[in-house]
Amino acid sequence: MPAAPRRTRRRASAFLAAAAGLATAAALTAALPAQAHEDHHHRPGRYQDVQLLSFNDLHGNLEPPSGSSGRITEAQPDGSTKTVDAGGVEYLATHLRQAREGHPYSVTAAGGDLVGASPLLSGLFHDEPTIEALNKLDLDVTSVGNHEFDEGARELARLQNAGCHPTDGCYAGRGFQGADFPYLAANVLDDTTGEPILKPYWVWRKNGVRIGFIGVTLEGTPGIVSAAGVKGLTFKDEAETINKYARQLQRQGVQSIVALIHEGGYPASGSYNYDCDSPGAGSGLSGPIVDIAKNVTPAVDALVTGHTHNAYVCTVPDPSGRPRMVTSASSFGRLYTDTTLTYDRRTGDIVRTAVKSANHVVTRDVPKAADLTGLIDRWNALAAPIGNRPIGYVSADIGNTGTESPMGDLIADAQLAHGRELDPRTSLALMNPGGVRAGLTYAAKGTEGDGVVTYAEGFTVQPFANTVNLQDLTGAQLVQVLKEQVSGANAAAPKILQPSAGLTYTLDLTKTGADRVVTASIRLNGAPVDPAATYRVATNSFLAGGGDGFATLGQGTNDLVGADDLTALAKYLTANSSATAPITPPKPDRITIVQ
Repeated sequence: MPAAPRRTRRRASAFLAAAAGLATAAALTAALPAQAHEDHHHRPGRYQDVQLLSFNDLHGNLEPPSGSSGRITEAQPDGSTKTVDAGGVEYLATHLRQAREGHPYSVTAAGGDLVGASPLLSGLFHDEPTIEALNKLDLDVTSVGNHEFDEGARELARLQNAGCHPTDGCYAGRGFQGADFPYLAANVLDDTTGEPILKPYWVWRKNGVRIGFIGVTLEGTPGIVSAAGVKGLTFKDEAETINKYARQLQRQGVQSIVALIHEGGYPASGSYNYDCDSPGAGSGLSGPIVDIAKNVTPAVDALVTGHTHNAYVCTVPDPSGRPRMVTSASSFGRLYTDTTLTYDRRTGDIVRTAVKSANHVVTRDVPKAADLTGLIDRWNALAAPIGNRPIGYVSADIGNTGTESPMGDLIADAQLAHGRELDPRTSLALMNPGGVRAGLTYAAKGTEGDGVVTYAEGFTVQPFANTVNLQDLTGAQLVQVLKEQVSGANAAAPKILQPSAGLTYTLDLTKTGADRVVTASIRLNGAPVDPAATYRVATNSFLAGGGDGFATLGQGTNDLVGADDLTALAKYLTANSSATAPITPPKPDRITIVQ
C-alpha cells in the first residue's frame, strides 16, 4: 500500500510547568431522528457521524510481537475460541487507513503507554522510533500513561516538543522532530506550580464540529514507576480531574467530550469479540475503570481506556444512570477500536443513544504500509549490531503467563546468581511480575536460528534498565513482603512476586487478605524462615524502592547496587546454556496454589 499523504504538521503547543469486521459490536441502540446527514444543497445536515479510531498500550511494539504477545483470542459462533496472529505497525497503519476511507470526519486517539517497556528497536533509541511511527499513523491525540514517565517528565517533554537526547544525542545525524500530536496530562501536576505539566485537554474541529478530549493517567502512577521518574509530580484523582476540565470545555461551548483514561478493567472473557453487555452470568466489566466511569460527569460522552491490556467494548452507566461506552483495544497494536459518535449540530453534543463501537483485529493478511516498513528498516539498521548478538539458548518456549511463570522464575534465578557474584551471602531473589514484559520463544524471530536468544529478545523481556540491588531484610520482614503480595495496596489485584529457586510457600486463594500467604509453609532451601535472622535479598531497583505496593522492601538496609537487570539475565543465559545444551524452562512449582 502506498504511503498516506502526510498531513500538515501540527506542532503540539504542550506547556511544561517545571520539567521544561472480525469484531463484535456493542451499541447504545435507538434510532436517530429521520434526517439526512447532508441535504440536497450539500449543506451539512443536523446530524454528523464522526469516526473515532482508538488504541492503547502500544509499548513501542513496531514489529509484530512474537509468541502470545502477538496473538489475540477470538470467540467462535460454536462457543469455542481460536487465536489470530495480530499486531505490527506496518499492518496497523494499513488497517487504520482503510478504516478511514469513506469517513471524512475521522479522529484517531490513544489511551497512553504508547512508549516505555518497549522492544529494543524502539527502547534502545529512547522511543524516538515509536513517536515517528505514531506521526505516520496520523494519531491526533493521546493521554499519558504511567510508562510515559519511565524516563521522567523532562524526557516526556522532549518526546512531545522535539530535540535530541541530552545524553545520547542525535541518531544517525538526524534531528528528532517530536510528536505531531498532543500528549494530555490533566491530572499530572507540577508540585512547584500546581499546574498540569502538559495540556489537560485538546479540541478536534472540522466544519463546525467540535469534540473535546481530556487525558489522564491512573492516580496510582507513582506506585508503579521508579521514584525518579515522578519526582516533583502529583497525580490527582481521575474522575475529579475529568469533571473539572469537562466544565471548562462546556464553558467554552464544547459540549461533545471524550475522556482518554490510562486505567482499565477486566472483562469476563479473554476473547476480544465477547459481548460485554450480554445478560447472564459472566457478563460485564470489573476493575478500577468501572468506579471511575460511574463518577465521571454525564457531560463526557465516551471513555477510551487502557493500562490492563484487556479488550472490551462495554457500556457502564454514568452518574445519571444513562449507559455510556467504555472501550479498550488490548495492547501492543493487536486491536483498534472503531467508534461512531453522532454529533448533533444543533446542540453541539453527541447523541448518546446512537453511539456504537467495535474492536477490530490488526490482522497480518493486509499489505504492509511501505512508509512504516521503511521506518522499521532504517532503525533496525542502527540496532542490528547490538540486537542480533546471541546471549543464550533455550530448549523450548519460556512463557511469562500465570501466577508464577517460567520466565519470572528464570529472571529471579539470574538475579540470585548476580547477587551472589556481588555478595556470596545473597539468600534469594524476588522479581515483580509486571517487569516480566515477554517470554522467550524457541522459534527463530530472524535469521539467528531456533532456540537462540538474542540481545534484542532479552531486551524485550526486560527493557527498564533497572539495576539489581541487594539489601538486608529480617525474616519477619521477608514474611511481610510475601504477605504484601495479597494485602494492602495489592489486596484487590494481587501482585505475586516471582521467586528464585529455593524459596517455596503455599498461596491459599480460598482465604482473604494477608492470610492467603500461609506463613507456616514458607521455606528457604527447605528450612523455615527465621523471623530474627537476616537475609540478603536481591531485587530490581524498582522493587527495592518500595514499588508495586511493597513498602517493606523499601525498608531494607545495607544496600548494594549491581549491574542492570538485562545484563544479569544475559550473563546467566550465557553461563548456563549453549547450542548443544540449551537451558530448560523452569517448572513453575515454587509456589503451591490452593484454589
